[in-house]
Amino acid sequence: MWTSGRMSNAKNLFGLGVSLYFWGLMDLTTTVLSGSARPLTEGQEDNLSDKLHQRMKRSWVWNQFFVLEEYTGTDPLYVGKLHSDMDRGDGSIKYILSGEGAGIVFTIDDTTGDIHAIQRLDREERSQYTLRAQALDRRTGRPMEPESEFIIKIQDINDNEPKFLDGPYVASVPEMSPVGTSVIQVTATDADDPTYGNSARVVYSILQGQPYFSVDSRTGLIRTALMNMDREAKEYYEVIIQAKDMGGQLGGLAGTTTVNISLSDVNDNPPRFPQKHYQMSVLESAPISSTVGRVVAKDLDEGINAEMKYSLVDGDGLDVFDINTDPNYQVGIITVRKPLSFESKKSYTLKVEGANPHLEMRFLNLGPFRDTTTVHISVEDVDEPPVFEPSIYFVEVPEDVEIGTTIQIISAKDPDVTNNSIRYSIDRSSDPGRFFYVDITSGALMTARPLDREDISWHNITVLAMELNNPSQVGSVSVTVKVLDVNDNAPEFARFYEAFVCENAKAGQLIQTVSAIDKDDPQEGQHFYYSLAPEAANNPNFTLRDNQDNTAWILTRRSGFRQNEQSTFYLPILISDNGRPVLSSTGTLTVHVCSCDQEGVVMSCNAEAYVLPVSLSRGALIAILACIFVLLVLVLLILSMRRQRKQPYIIDEEENIHENIVRYDDEGGGEEDTEAFDIAAMWNPREAQLVVKNRQDMLPEIESLSRYVPQACIMDNNVHNYVLAKLYEADMDLWAPPFDSLQTYMFEGNGSVAESLSSLQSVTTDSDQSYDYLTDWGPRFKKLAEMYGATDSSGVLW
Repeated sequence: MWTSGRMSNAKNLFGLGVSLYFWGLMDLTTTVLSGSARPLTEGQEDNLSDKLHQRMKRSWVWNQFFVLEEYTGTDPLYVGKLHSDMDRGDGSIKYILSGEGAGIVFTIDDTTGDIHAIQRLDREERSQYTLRAQALDRRTGRPMEPESEFIIKIQDINDNEPKFLDGPYVASVPEMSPVGTSVIQVTATDADDPTYGNSARVVYSILQGQPYFSVDSRTGLIRTALMNMDREAKEYYEVIIQAKDMGGQLGGLAGTTTVNISLSDVNDNPPRFPQKHYQMSVLESAPISSTVGRVVAKDLDEGINAEMKYSLVDGDGLDVFDINTDPNYQVGIITVRKPLSFESKKSYTLKVEGANPHLEMRFLNLGPFRDTTTVHISVEDVDEPPVFEPSIYFVEVPEDVEIGTTIQIISAKDPDVTNNSIRYSIDRSSDPGRFFYVDITSGALMTARPLDREDISWHNITVLAMELNNPSQVGSVSVTVKVLDVNDNAPEFARFYEAFVCENAKAGQLIQTVSAIDKDDPQEGQHFYYSLAPEAANNPNFTLRDNQDNTAWILTRRSGFRQNEQSTFYLPILISDNGRPVLSSTGTLTVHVCSCDQEGVVMSCNAEAYVLPVSLSRGALIAILACIFVLLVLVLLILSMRRQRKQPYIIDEEENIHENIVRYDDEGGGEEDTEAFDIAAMWNPREAQLVVKNRQDMLPEIESLSRYVPQACIMDNNVHNYVLAKLYEADMDLWAPPFDSLQTYMFEGNGSVAESLSSLQSVTTDSDQSYDYLTDWGPRFKKLAEMYGATDSSGVLW
């Protein structure tokens, strides 16, 4: 504050007094602003005088004003007074106020210079205002003084309570934590001025949450205040913290916040099985890895602290059962490890342990963190399919084995206690050629057709075993049959051989090398022997040399061959193998005589082309061929119609109709049907003849299936072998019908005391049959004897 230096001494003294007046206003509030000035010391006067002499640009005074916030009065709040030393009090000076809040928040009396606040002030919204003041000549509007800037500061009062800007808070602390463990720090903010009084000095206290937690009054750090807080007893806590300003003194403002504290889990609870004994059952047919049952150990902890690991620690089923841990539900799943058998063992006992894999060392004294339980497992019986022993068969059979020969006994048994009877059969999908047959009761595997190693060397068939009382129970076994080789194929040329010999060939000249092949495969390997056939042993033209390496050379024996004498030679060659028995065949080598040059290159072998006669034109030849083709078509059509024409059988109601069904939908011809078959051969195959009698009225469409049976097939007195041979004979019959056909065989086998009971034998004689001998056979044939004895001999016996 200073005055202009251009003034007189009197004016200087007056200005100094005014300046001192405003100097005193700087240390006063708006409530004590008066017009009095404080006296200056001598040093201050000298200093101020020096300053006034240095700067004389402005001769009016401004100041820095203070005003309290939150004024609630009805009159405008007096802030301060501006006064220029040029103001004589006559109203000639006009004061103008500009800047922040001028005219809106603050107003000035343009005559007196008094400044008032016309709005409520809030330091927290704005702490100070910067304004500019100017003194003008009221008449001319000319500035009397340069514009000056001054500041109005808002003085704080305690009108804001502390606030928790981040609340409410969420925190977590491990259970069983020691006393004094830090949980969370809360912070309250007071909008009042921290540099003025205690309005912003905050003190923290706890209103709710004791005695579990405490709070530091200065920092707001929350700590645990009680030891051994157990999450399983109480997990969640609601703590209310208060922050109070004025250092917590009476009259201070306060704010609160909520802190939600949860206790996090630690592994302080060992697992326990709620049951000490479990009873389970499982079917003996349960597959491997199938579930038997579940056990669970309860753990009051959660998350990783409640994880379990189950294991089998004792019992008689450690190698039969297994246990796995379900990671989602923490249960132990008992599964089947090996096949079960009710007949072998009906029950098992297991000791199961459940343990925590994650332990905390400071809580080991609360353990042990494991528990055990006992599981009893009962094996329930089921009707199981038959079981083969062994589980696979391997059979070696020579390819020349006779039909009906037993090559292996297949054995299966019912594993159940009931031990039901077993019936055997072959899965026909594994034997489409029907080369084998298995006896339904004994399981004897027999050949049903001739075997040929060169055609099929391996047979993989499946034999089925079915329970007699429960056909749904079927077991199977694989039977591998290896057909062994026998020497049943003679060697033959590897290809068709055709040789050429030049007319100028010399004796001993090689004209062809021949080799042979054999479908057989002897163990010692193939070895062929070559020689000229007996009829060509003394051939004067060619000779043969066996190279002992399964090849042979054909050499000329002489020279001087001439096409005009003989153009082609046929040389029979005998080829023998090394098998047992030795087999041989004769192959023919065709040798053409050709004209050759000096180097032996064939020029001409007199291969004349086929030339049509001159008298026969090409059109005539085509006509002849067309006629031949038409004749062939007619012949084939006639043969086809004859085969498809249905010829009626002779029906004689007076003749006996025997049980010989030749074709479906055909009526029997009485006794004439028997002319197609040898009934005596049916009755006893030992009486079979090579001659087959045909029906007299017509040719049979189906060749008899009761033809001659080789003696080797029936010498073993086996009826089954006889039927198998007949079956093969029917399969090989080209005239067999492509539909079901029933054939009745009356062969009963040898060794019967009563011999044949068939009445079909009566057709071989014209004499009346006597049945008196039936009475001698005992009480079992009494009914039969009475039936035949009471029948009139003149009637037809049937």
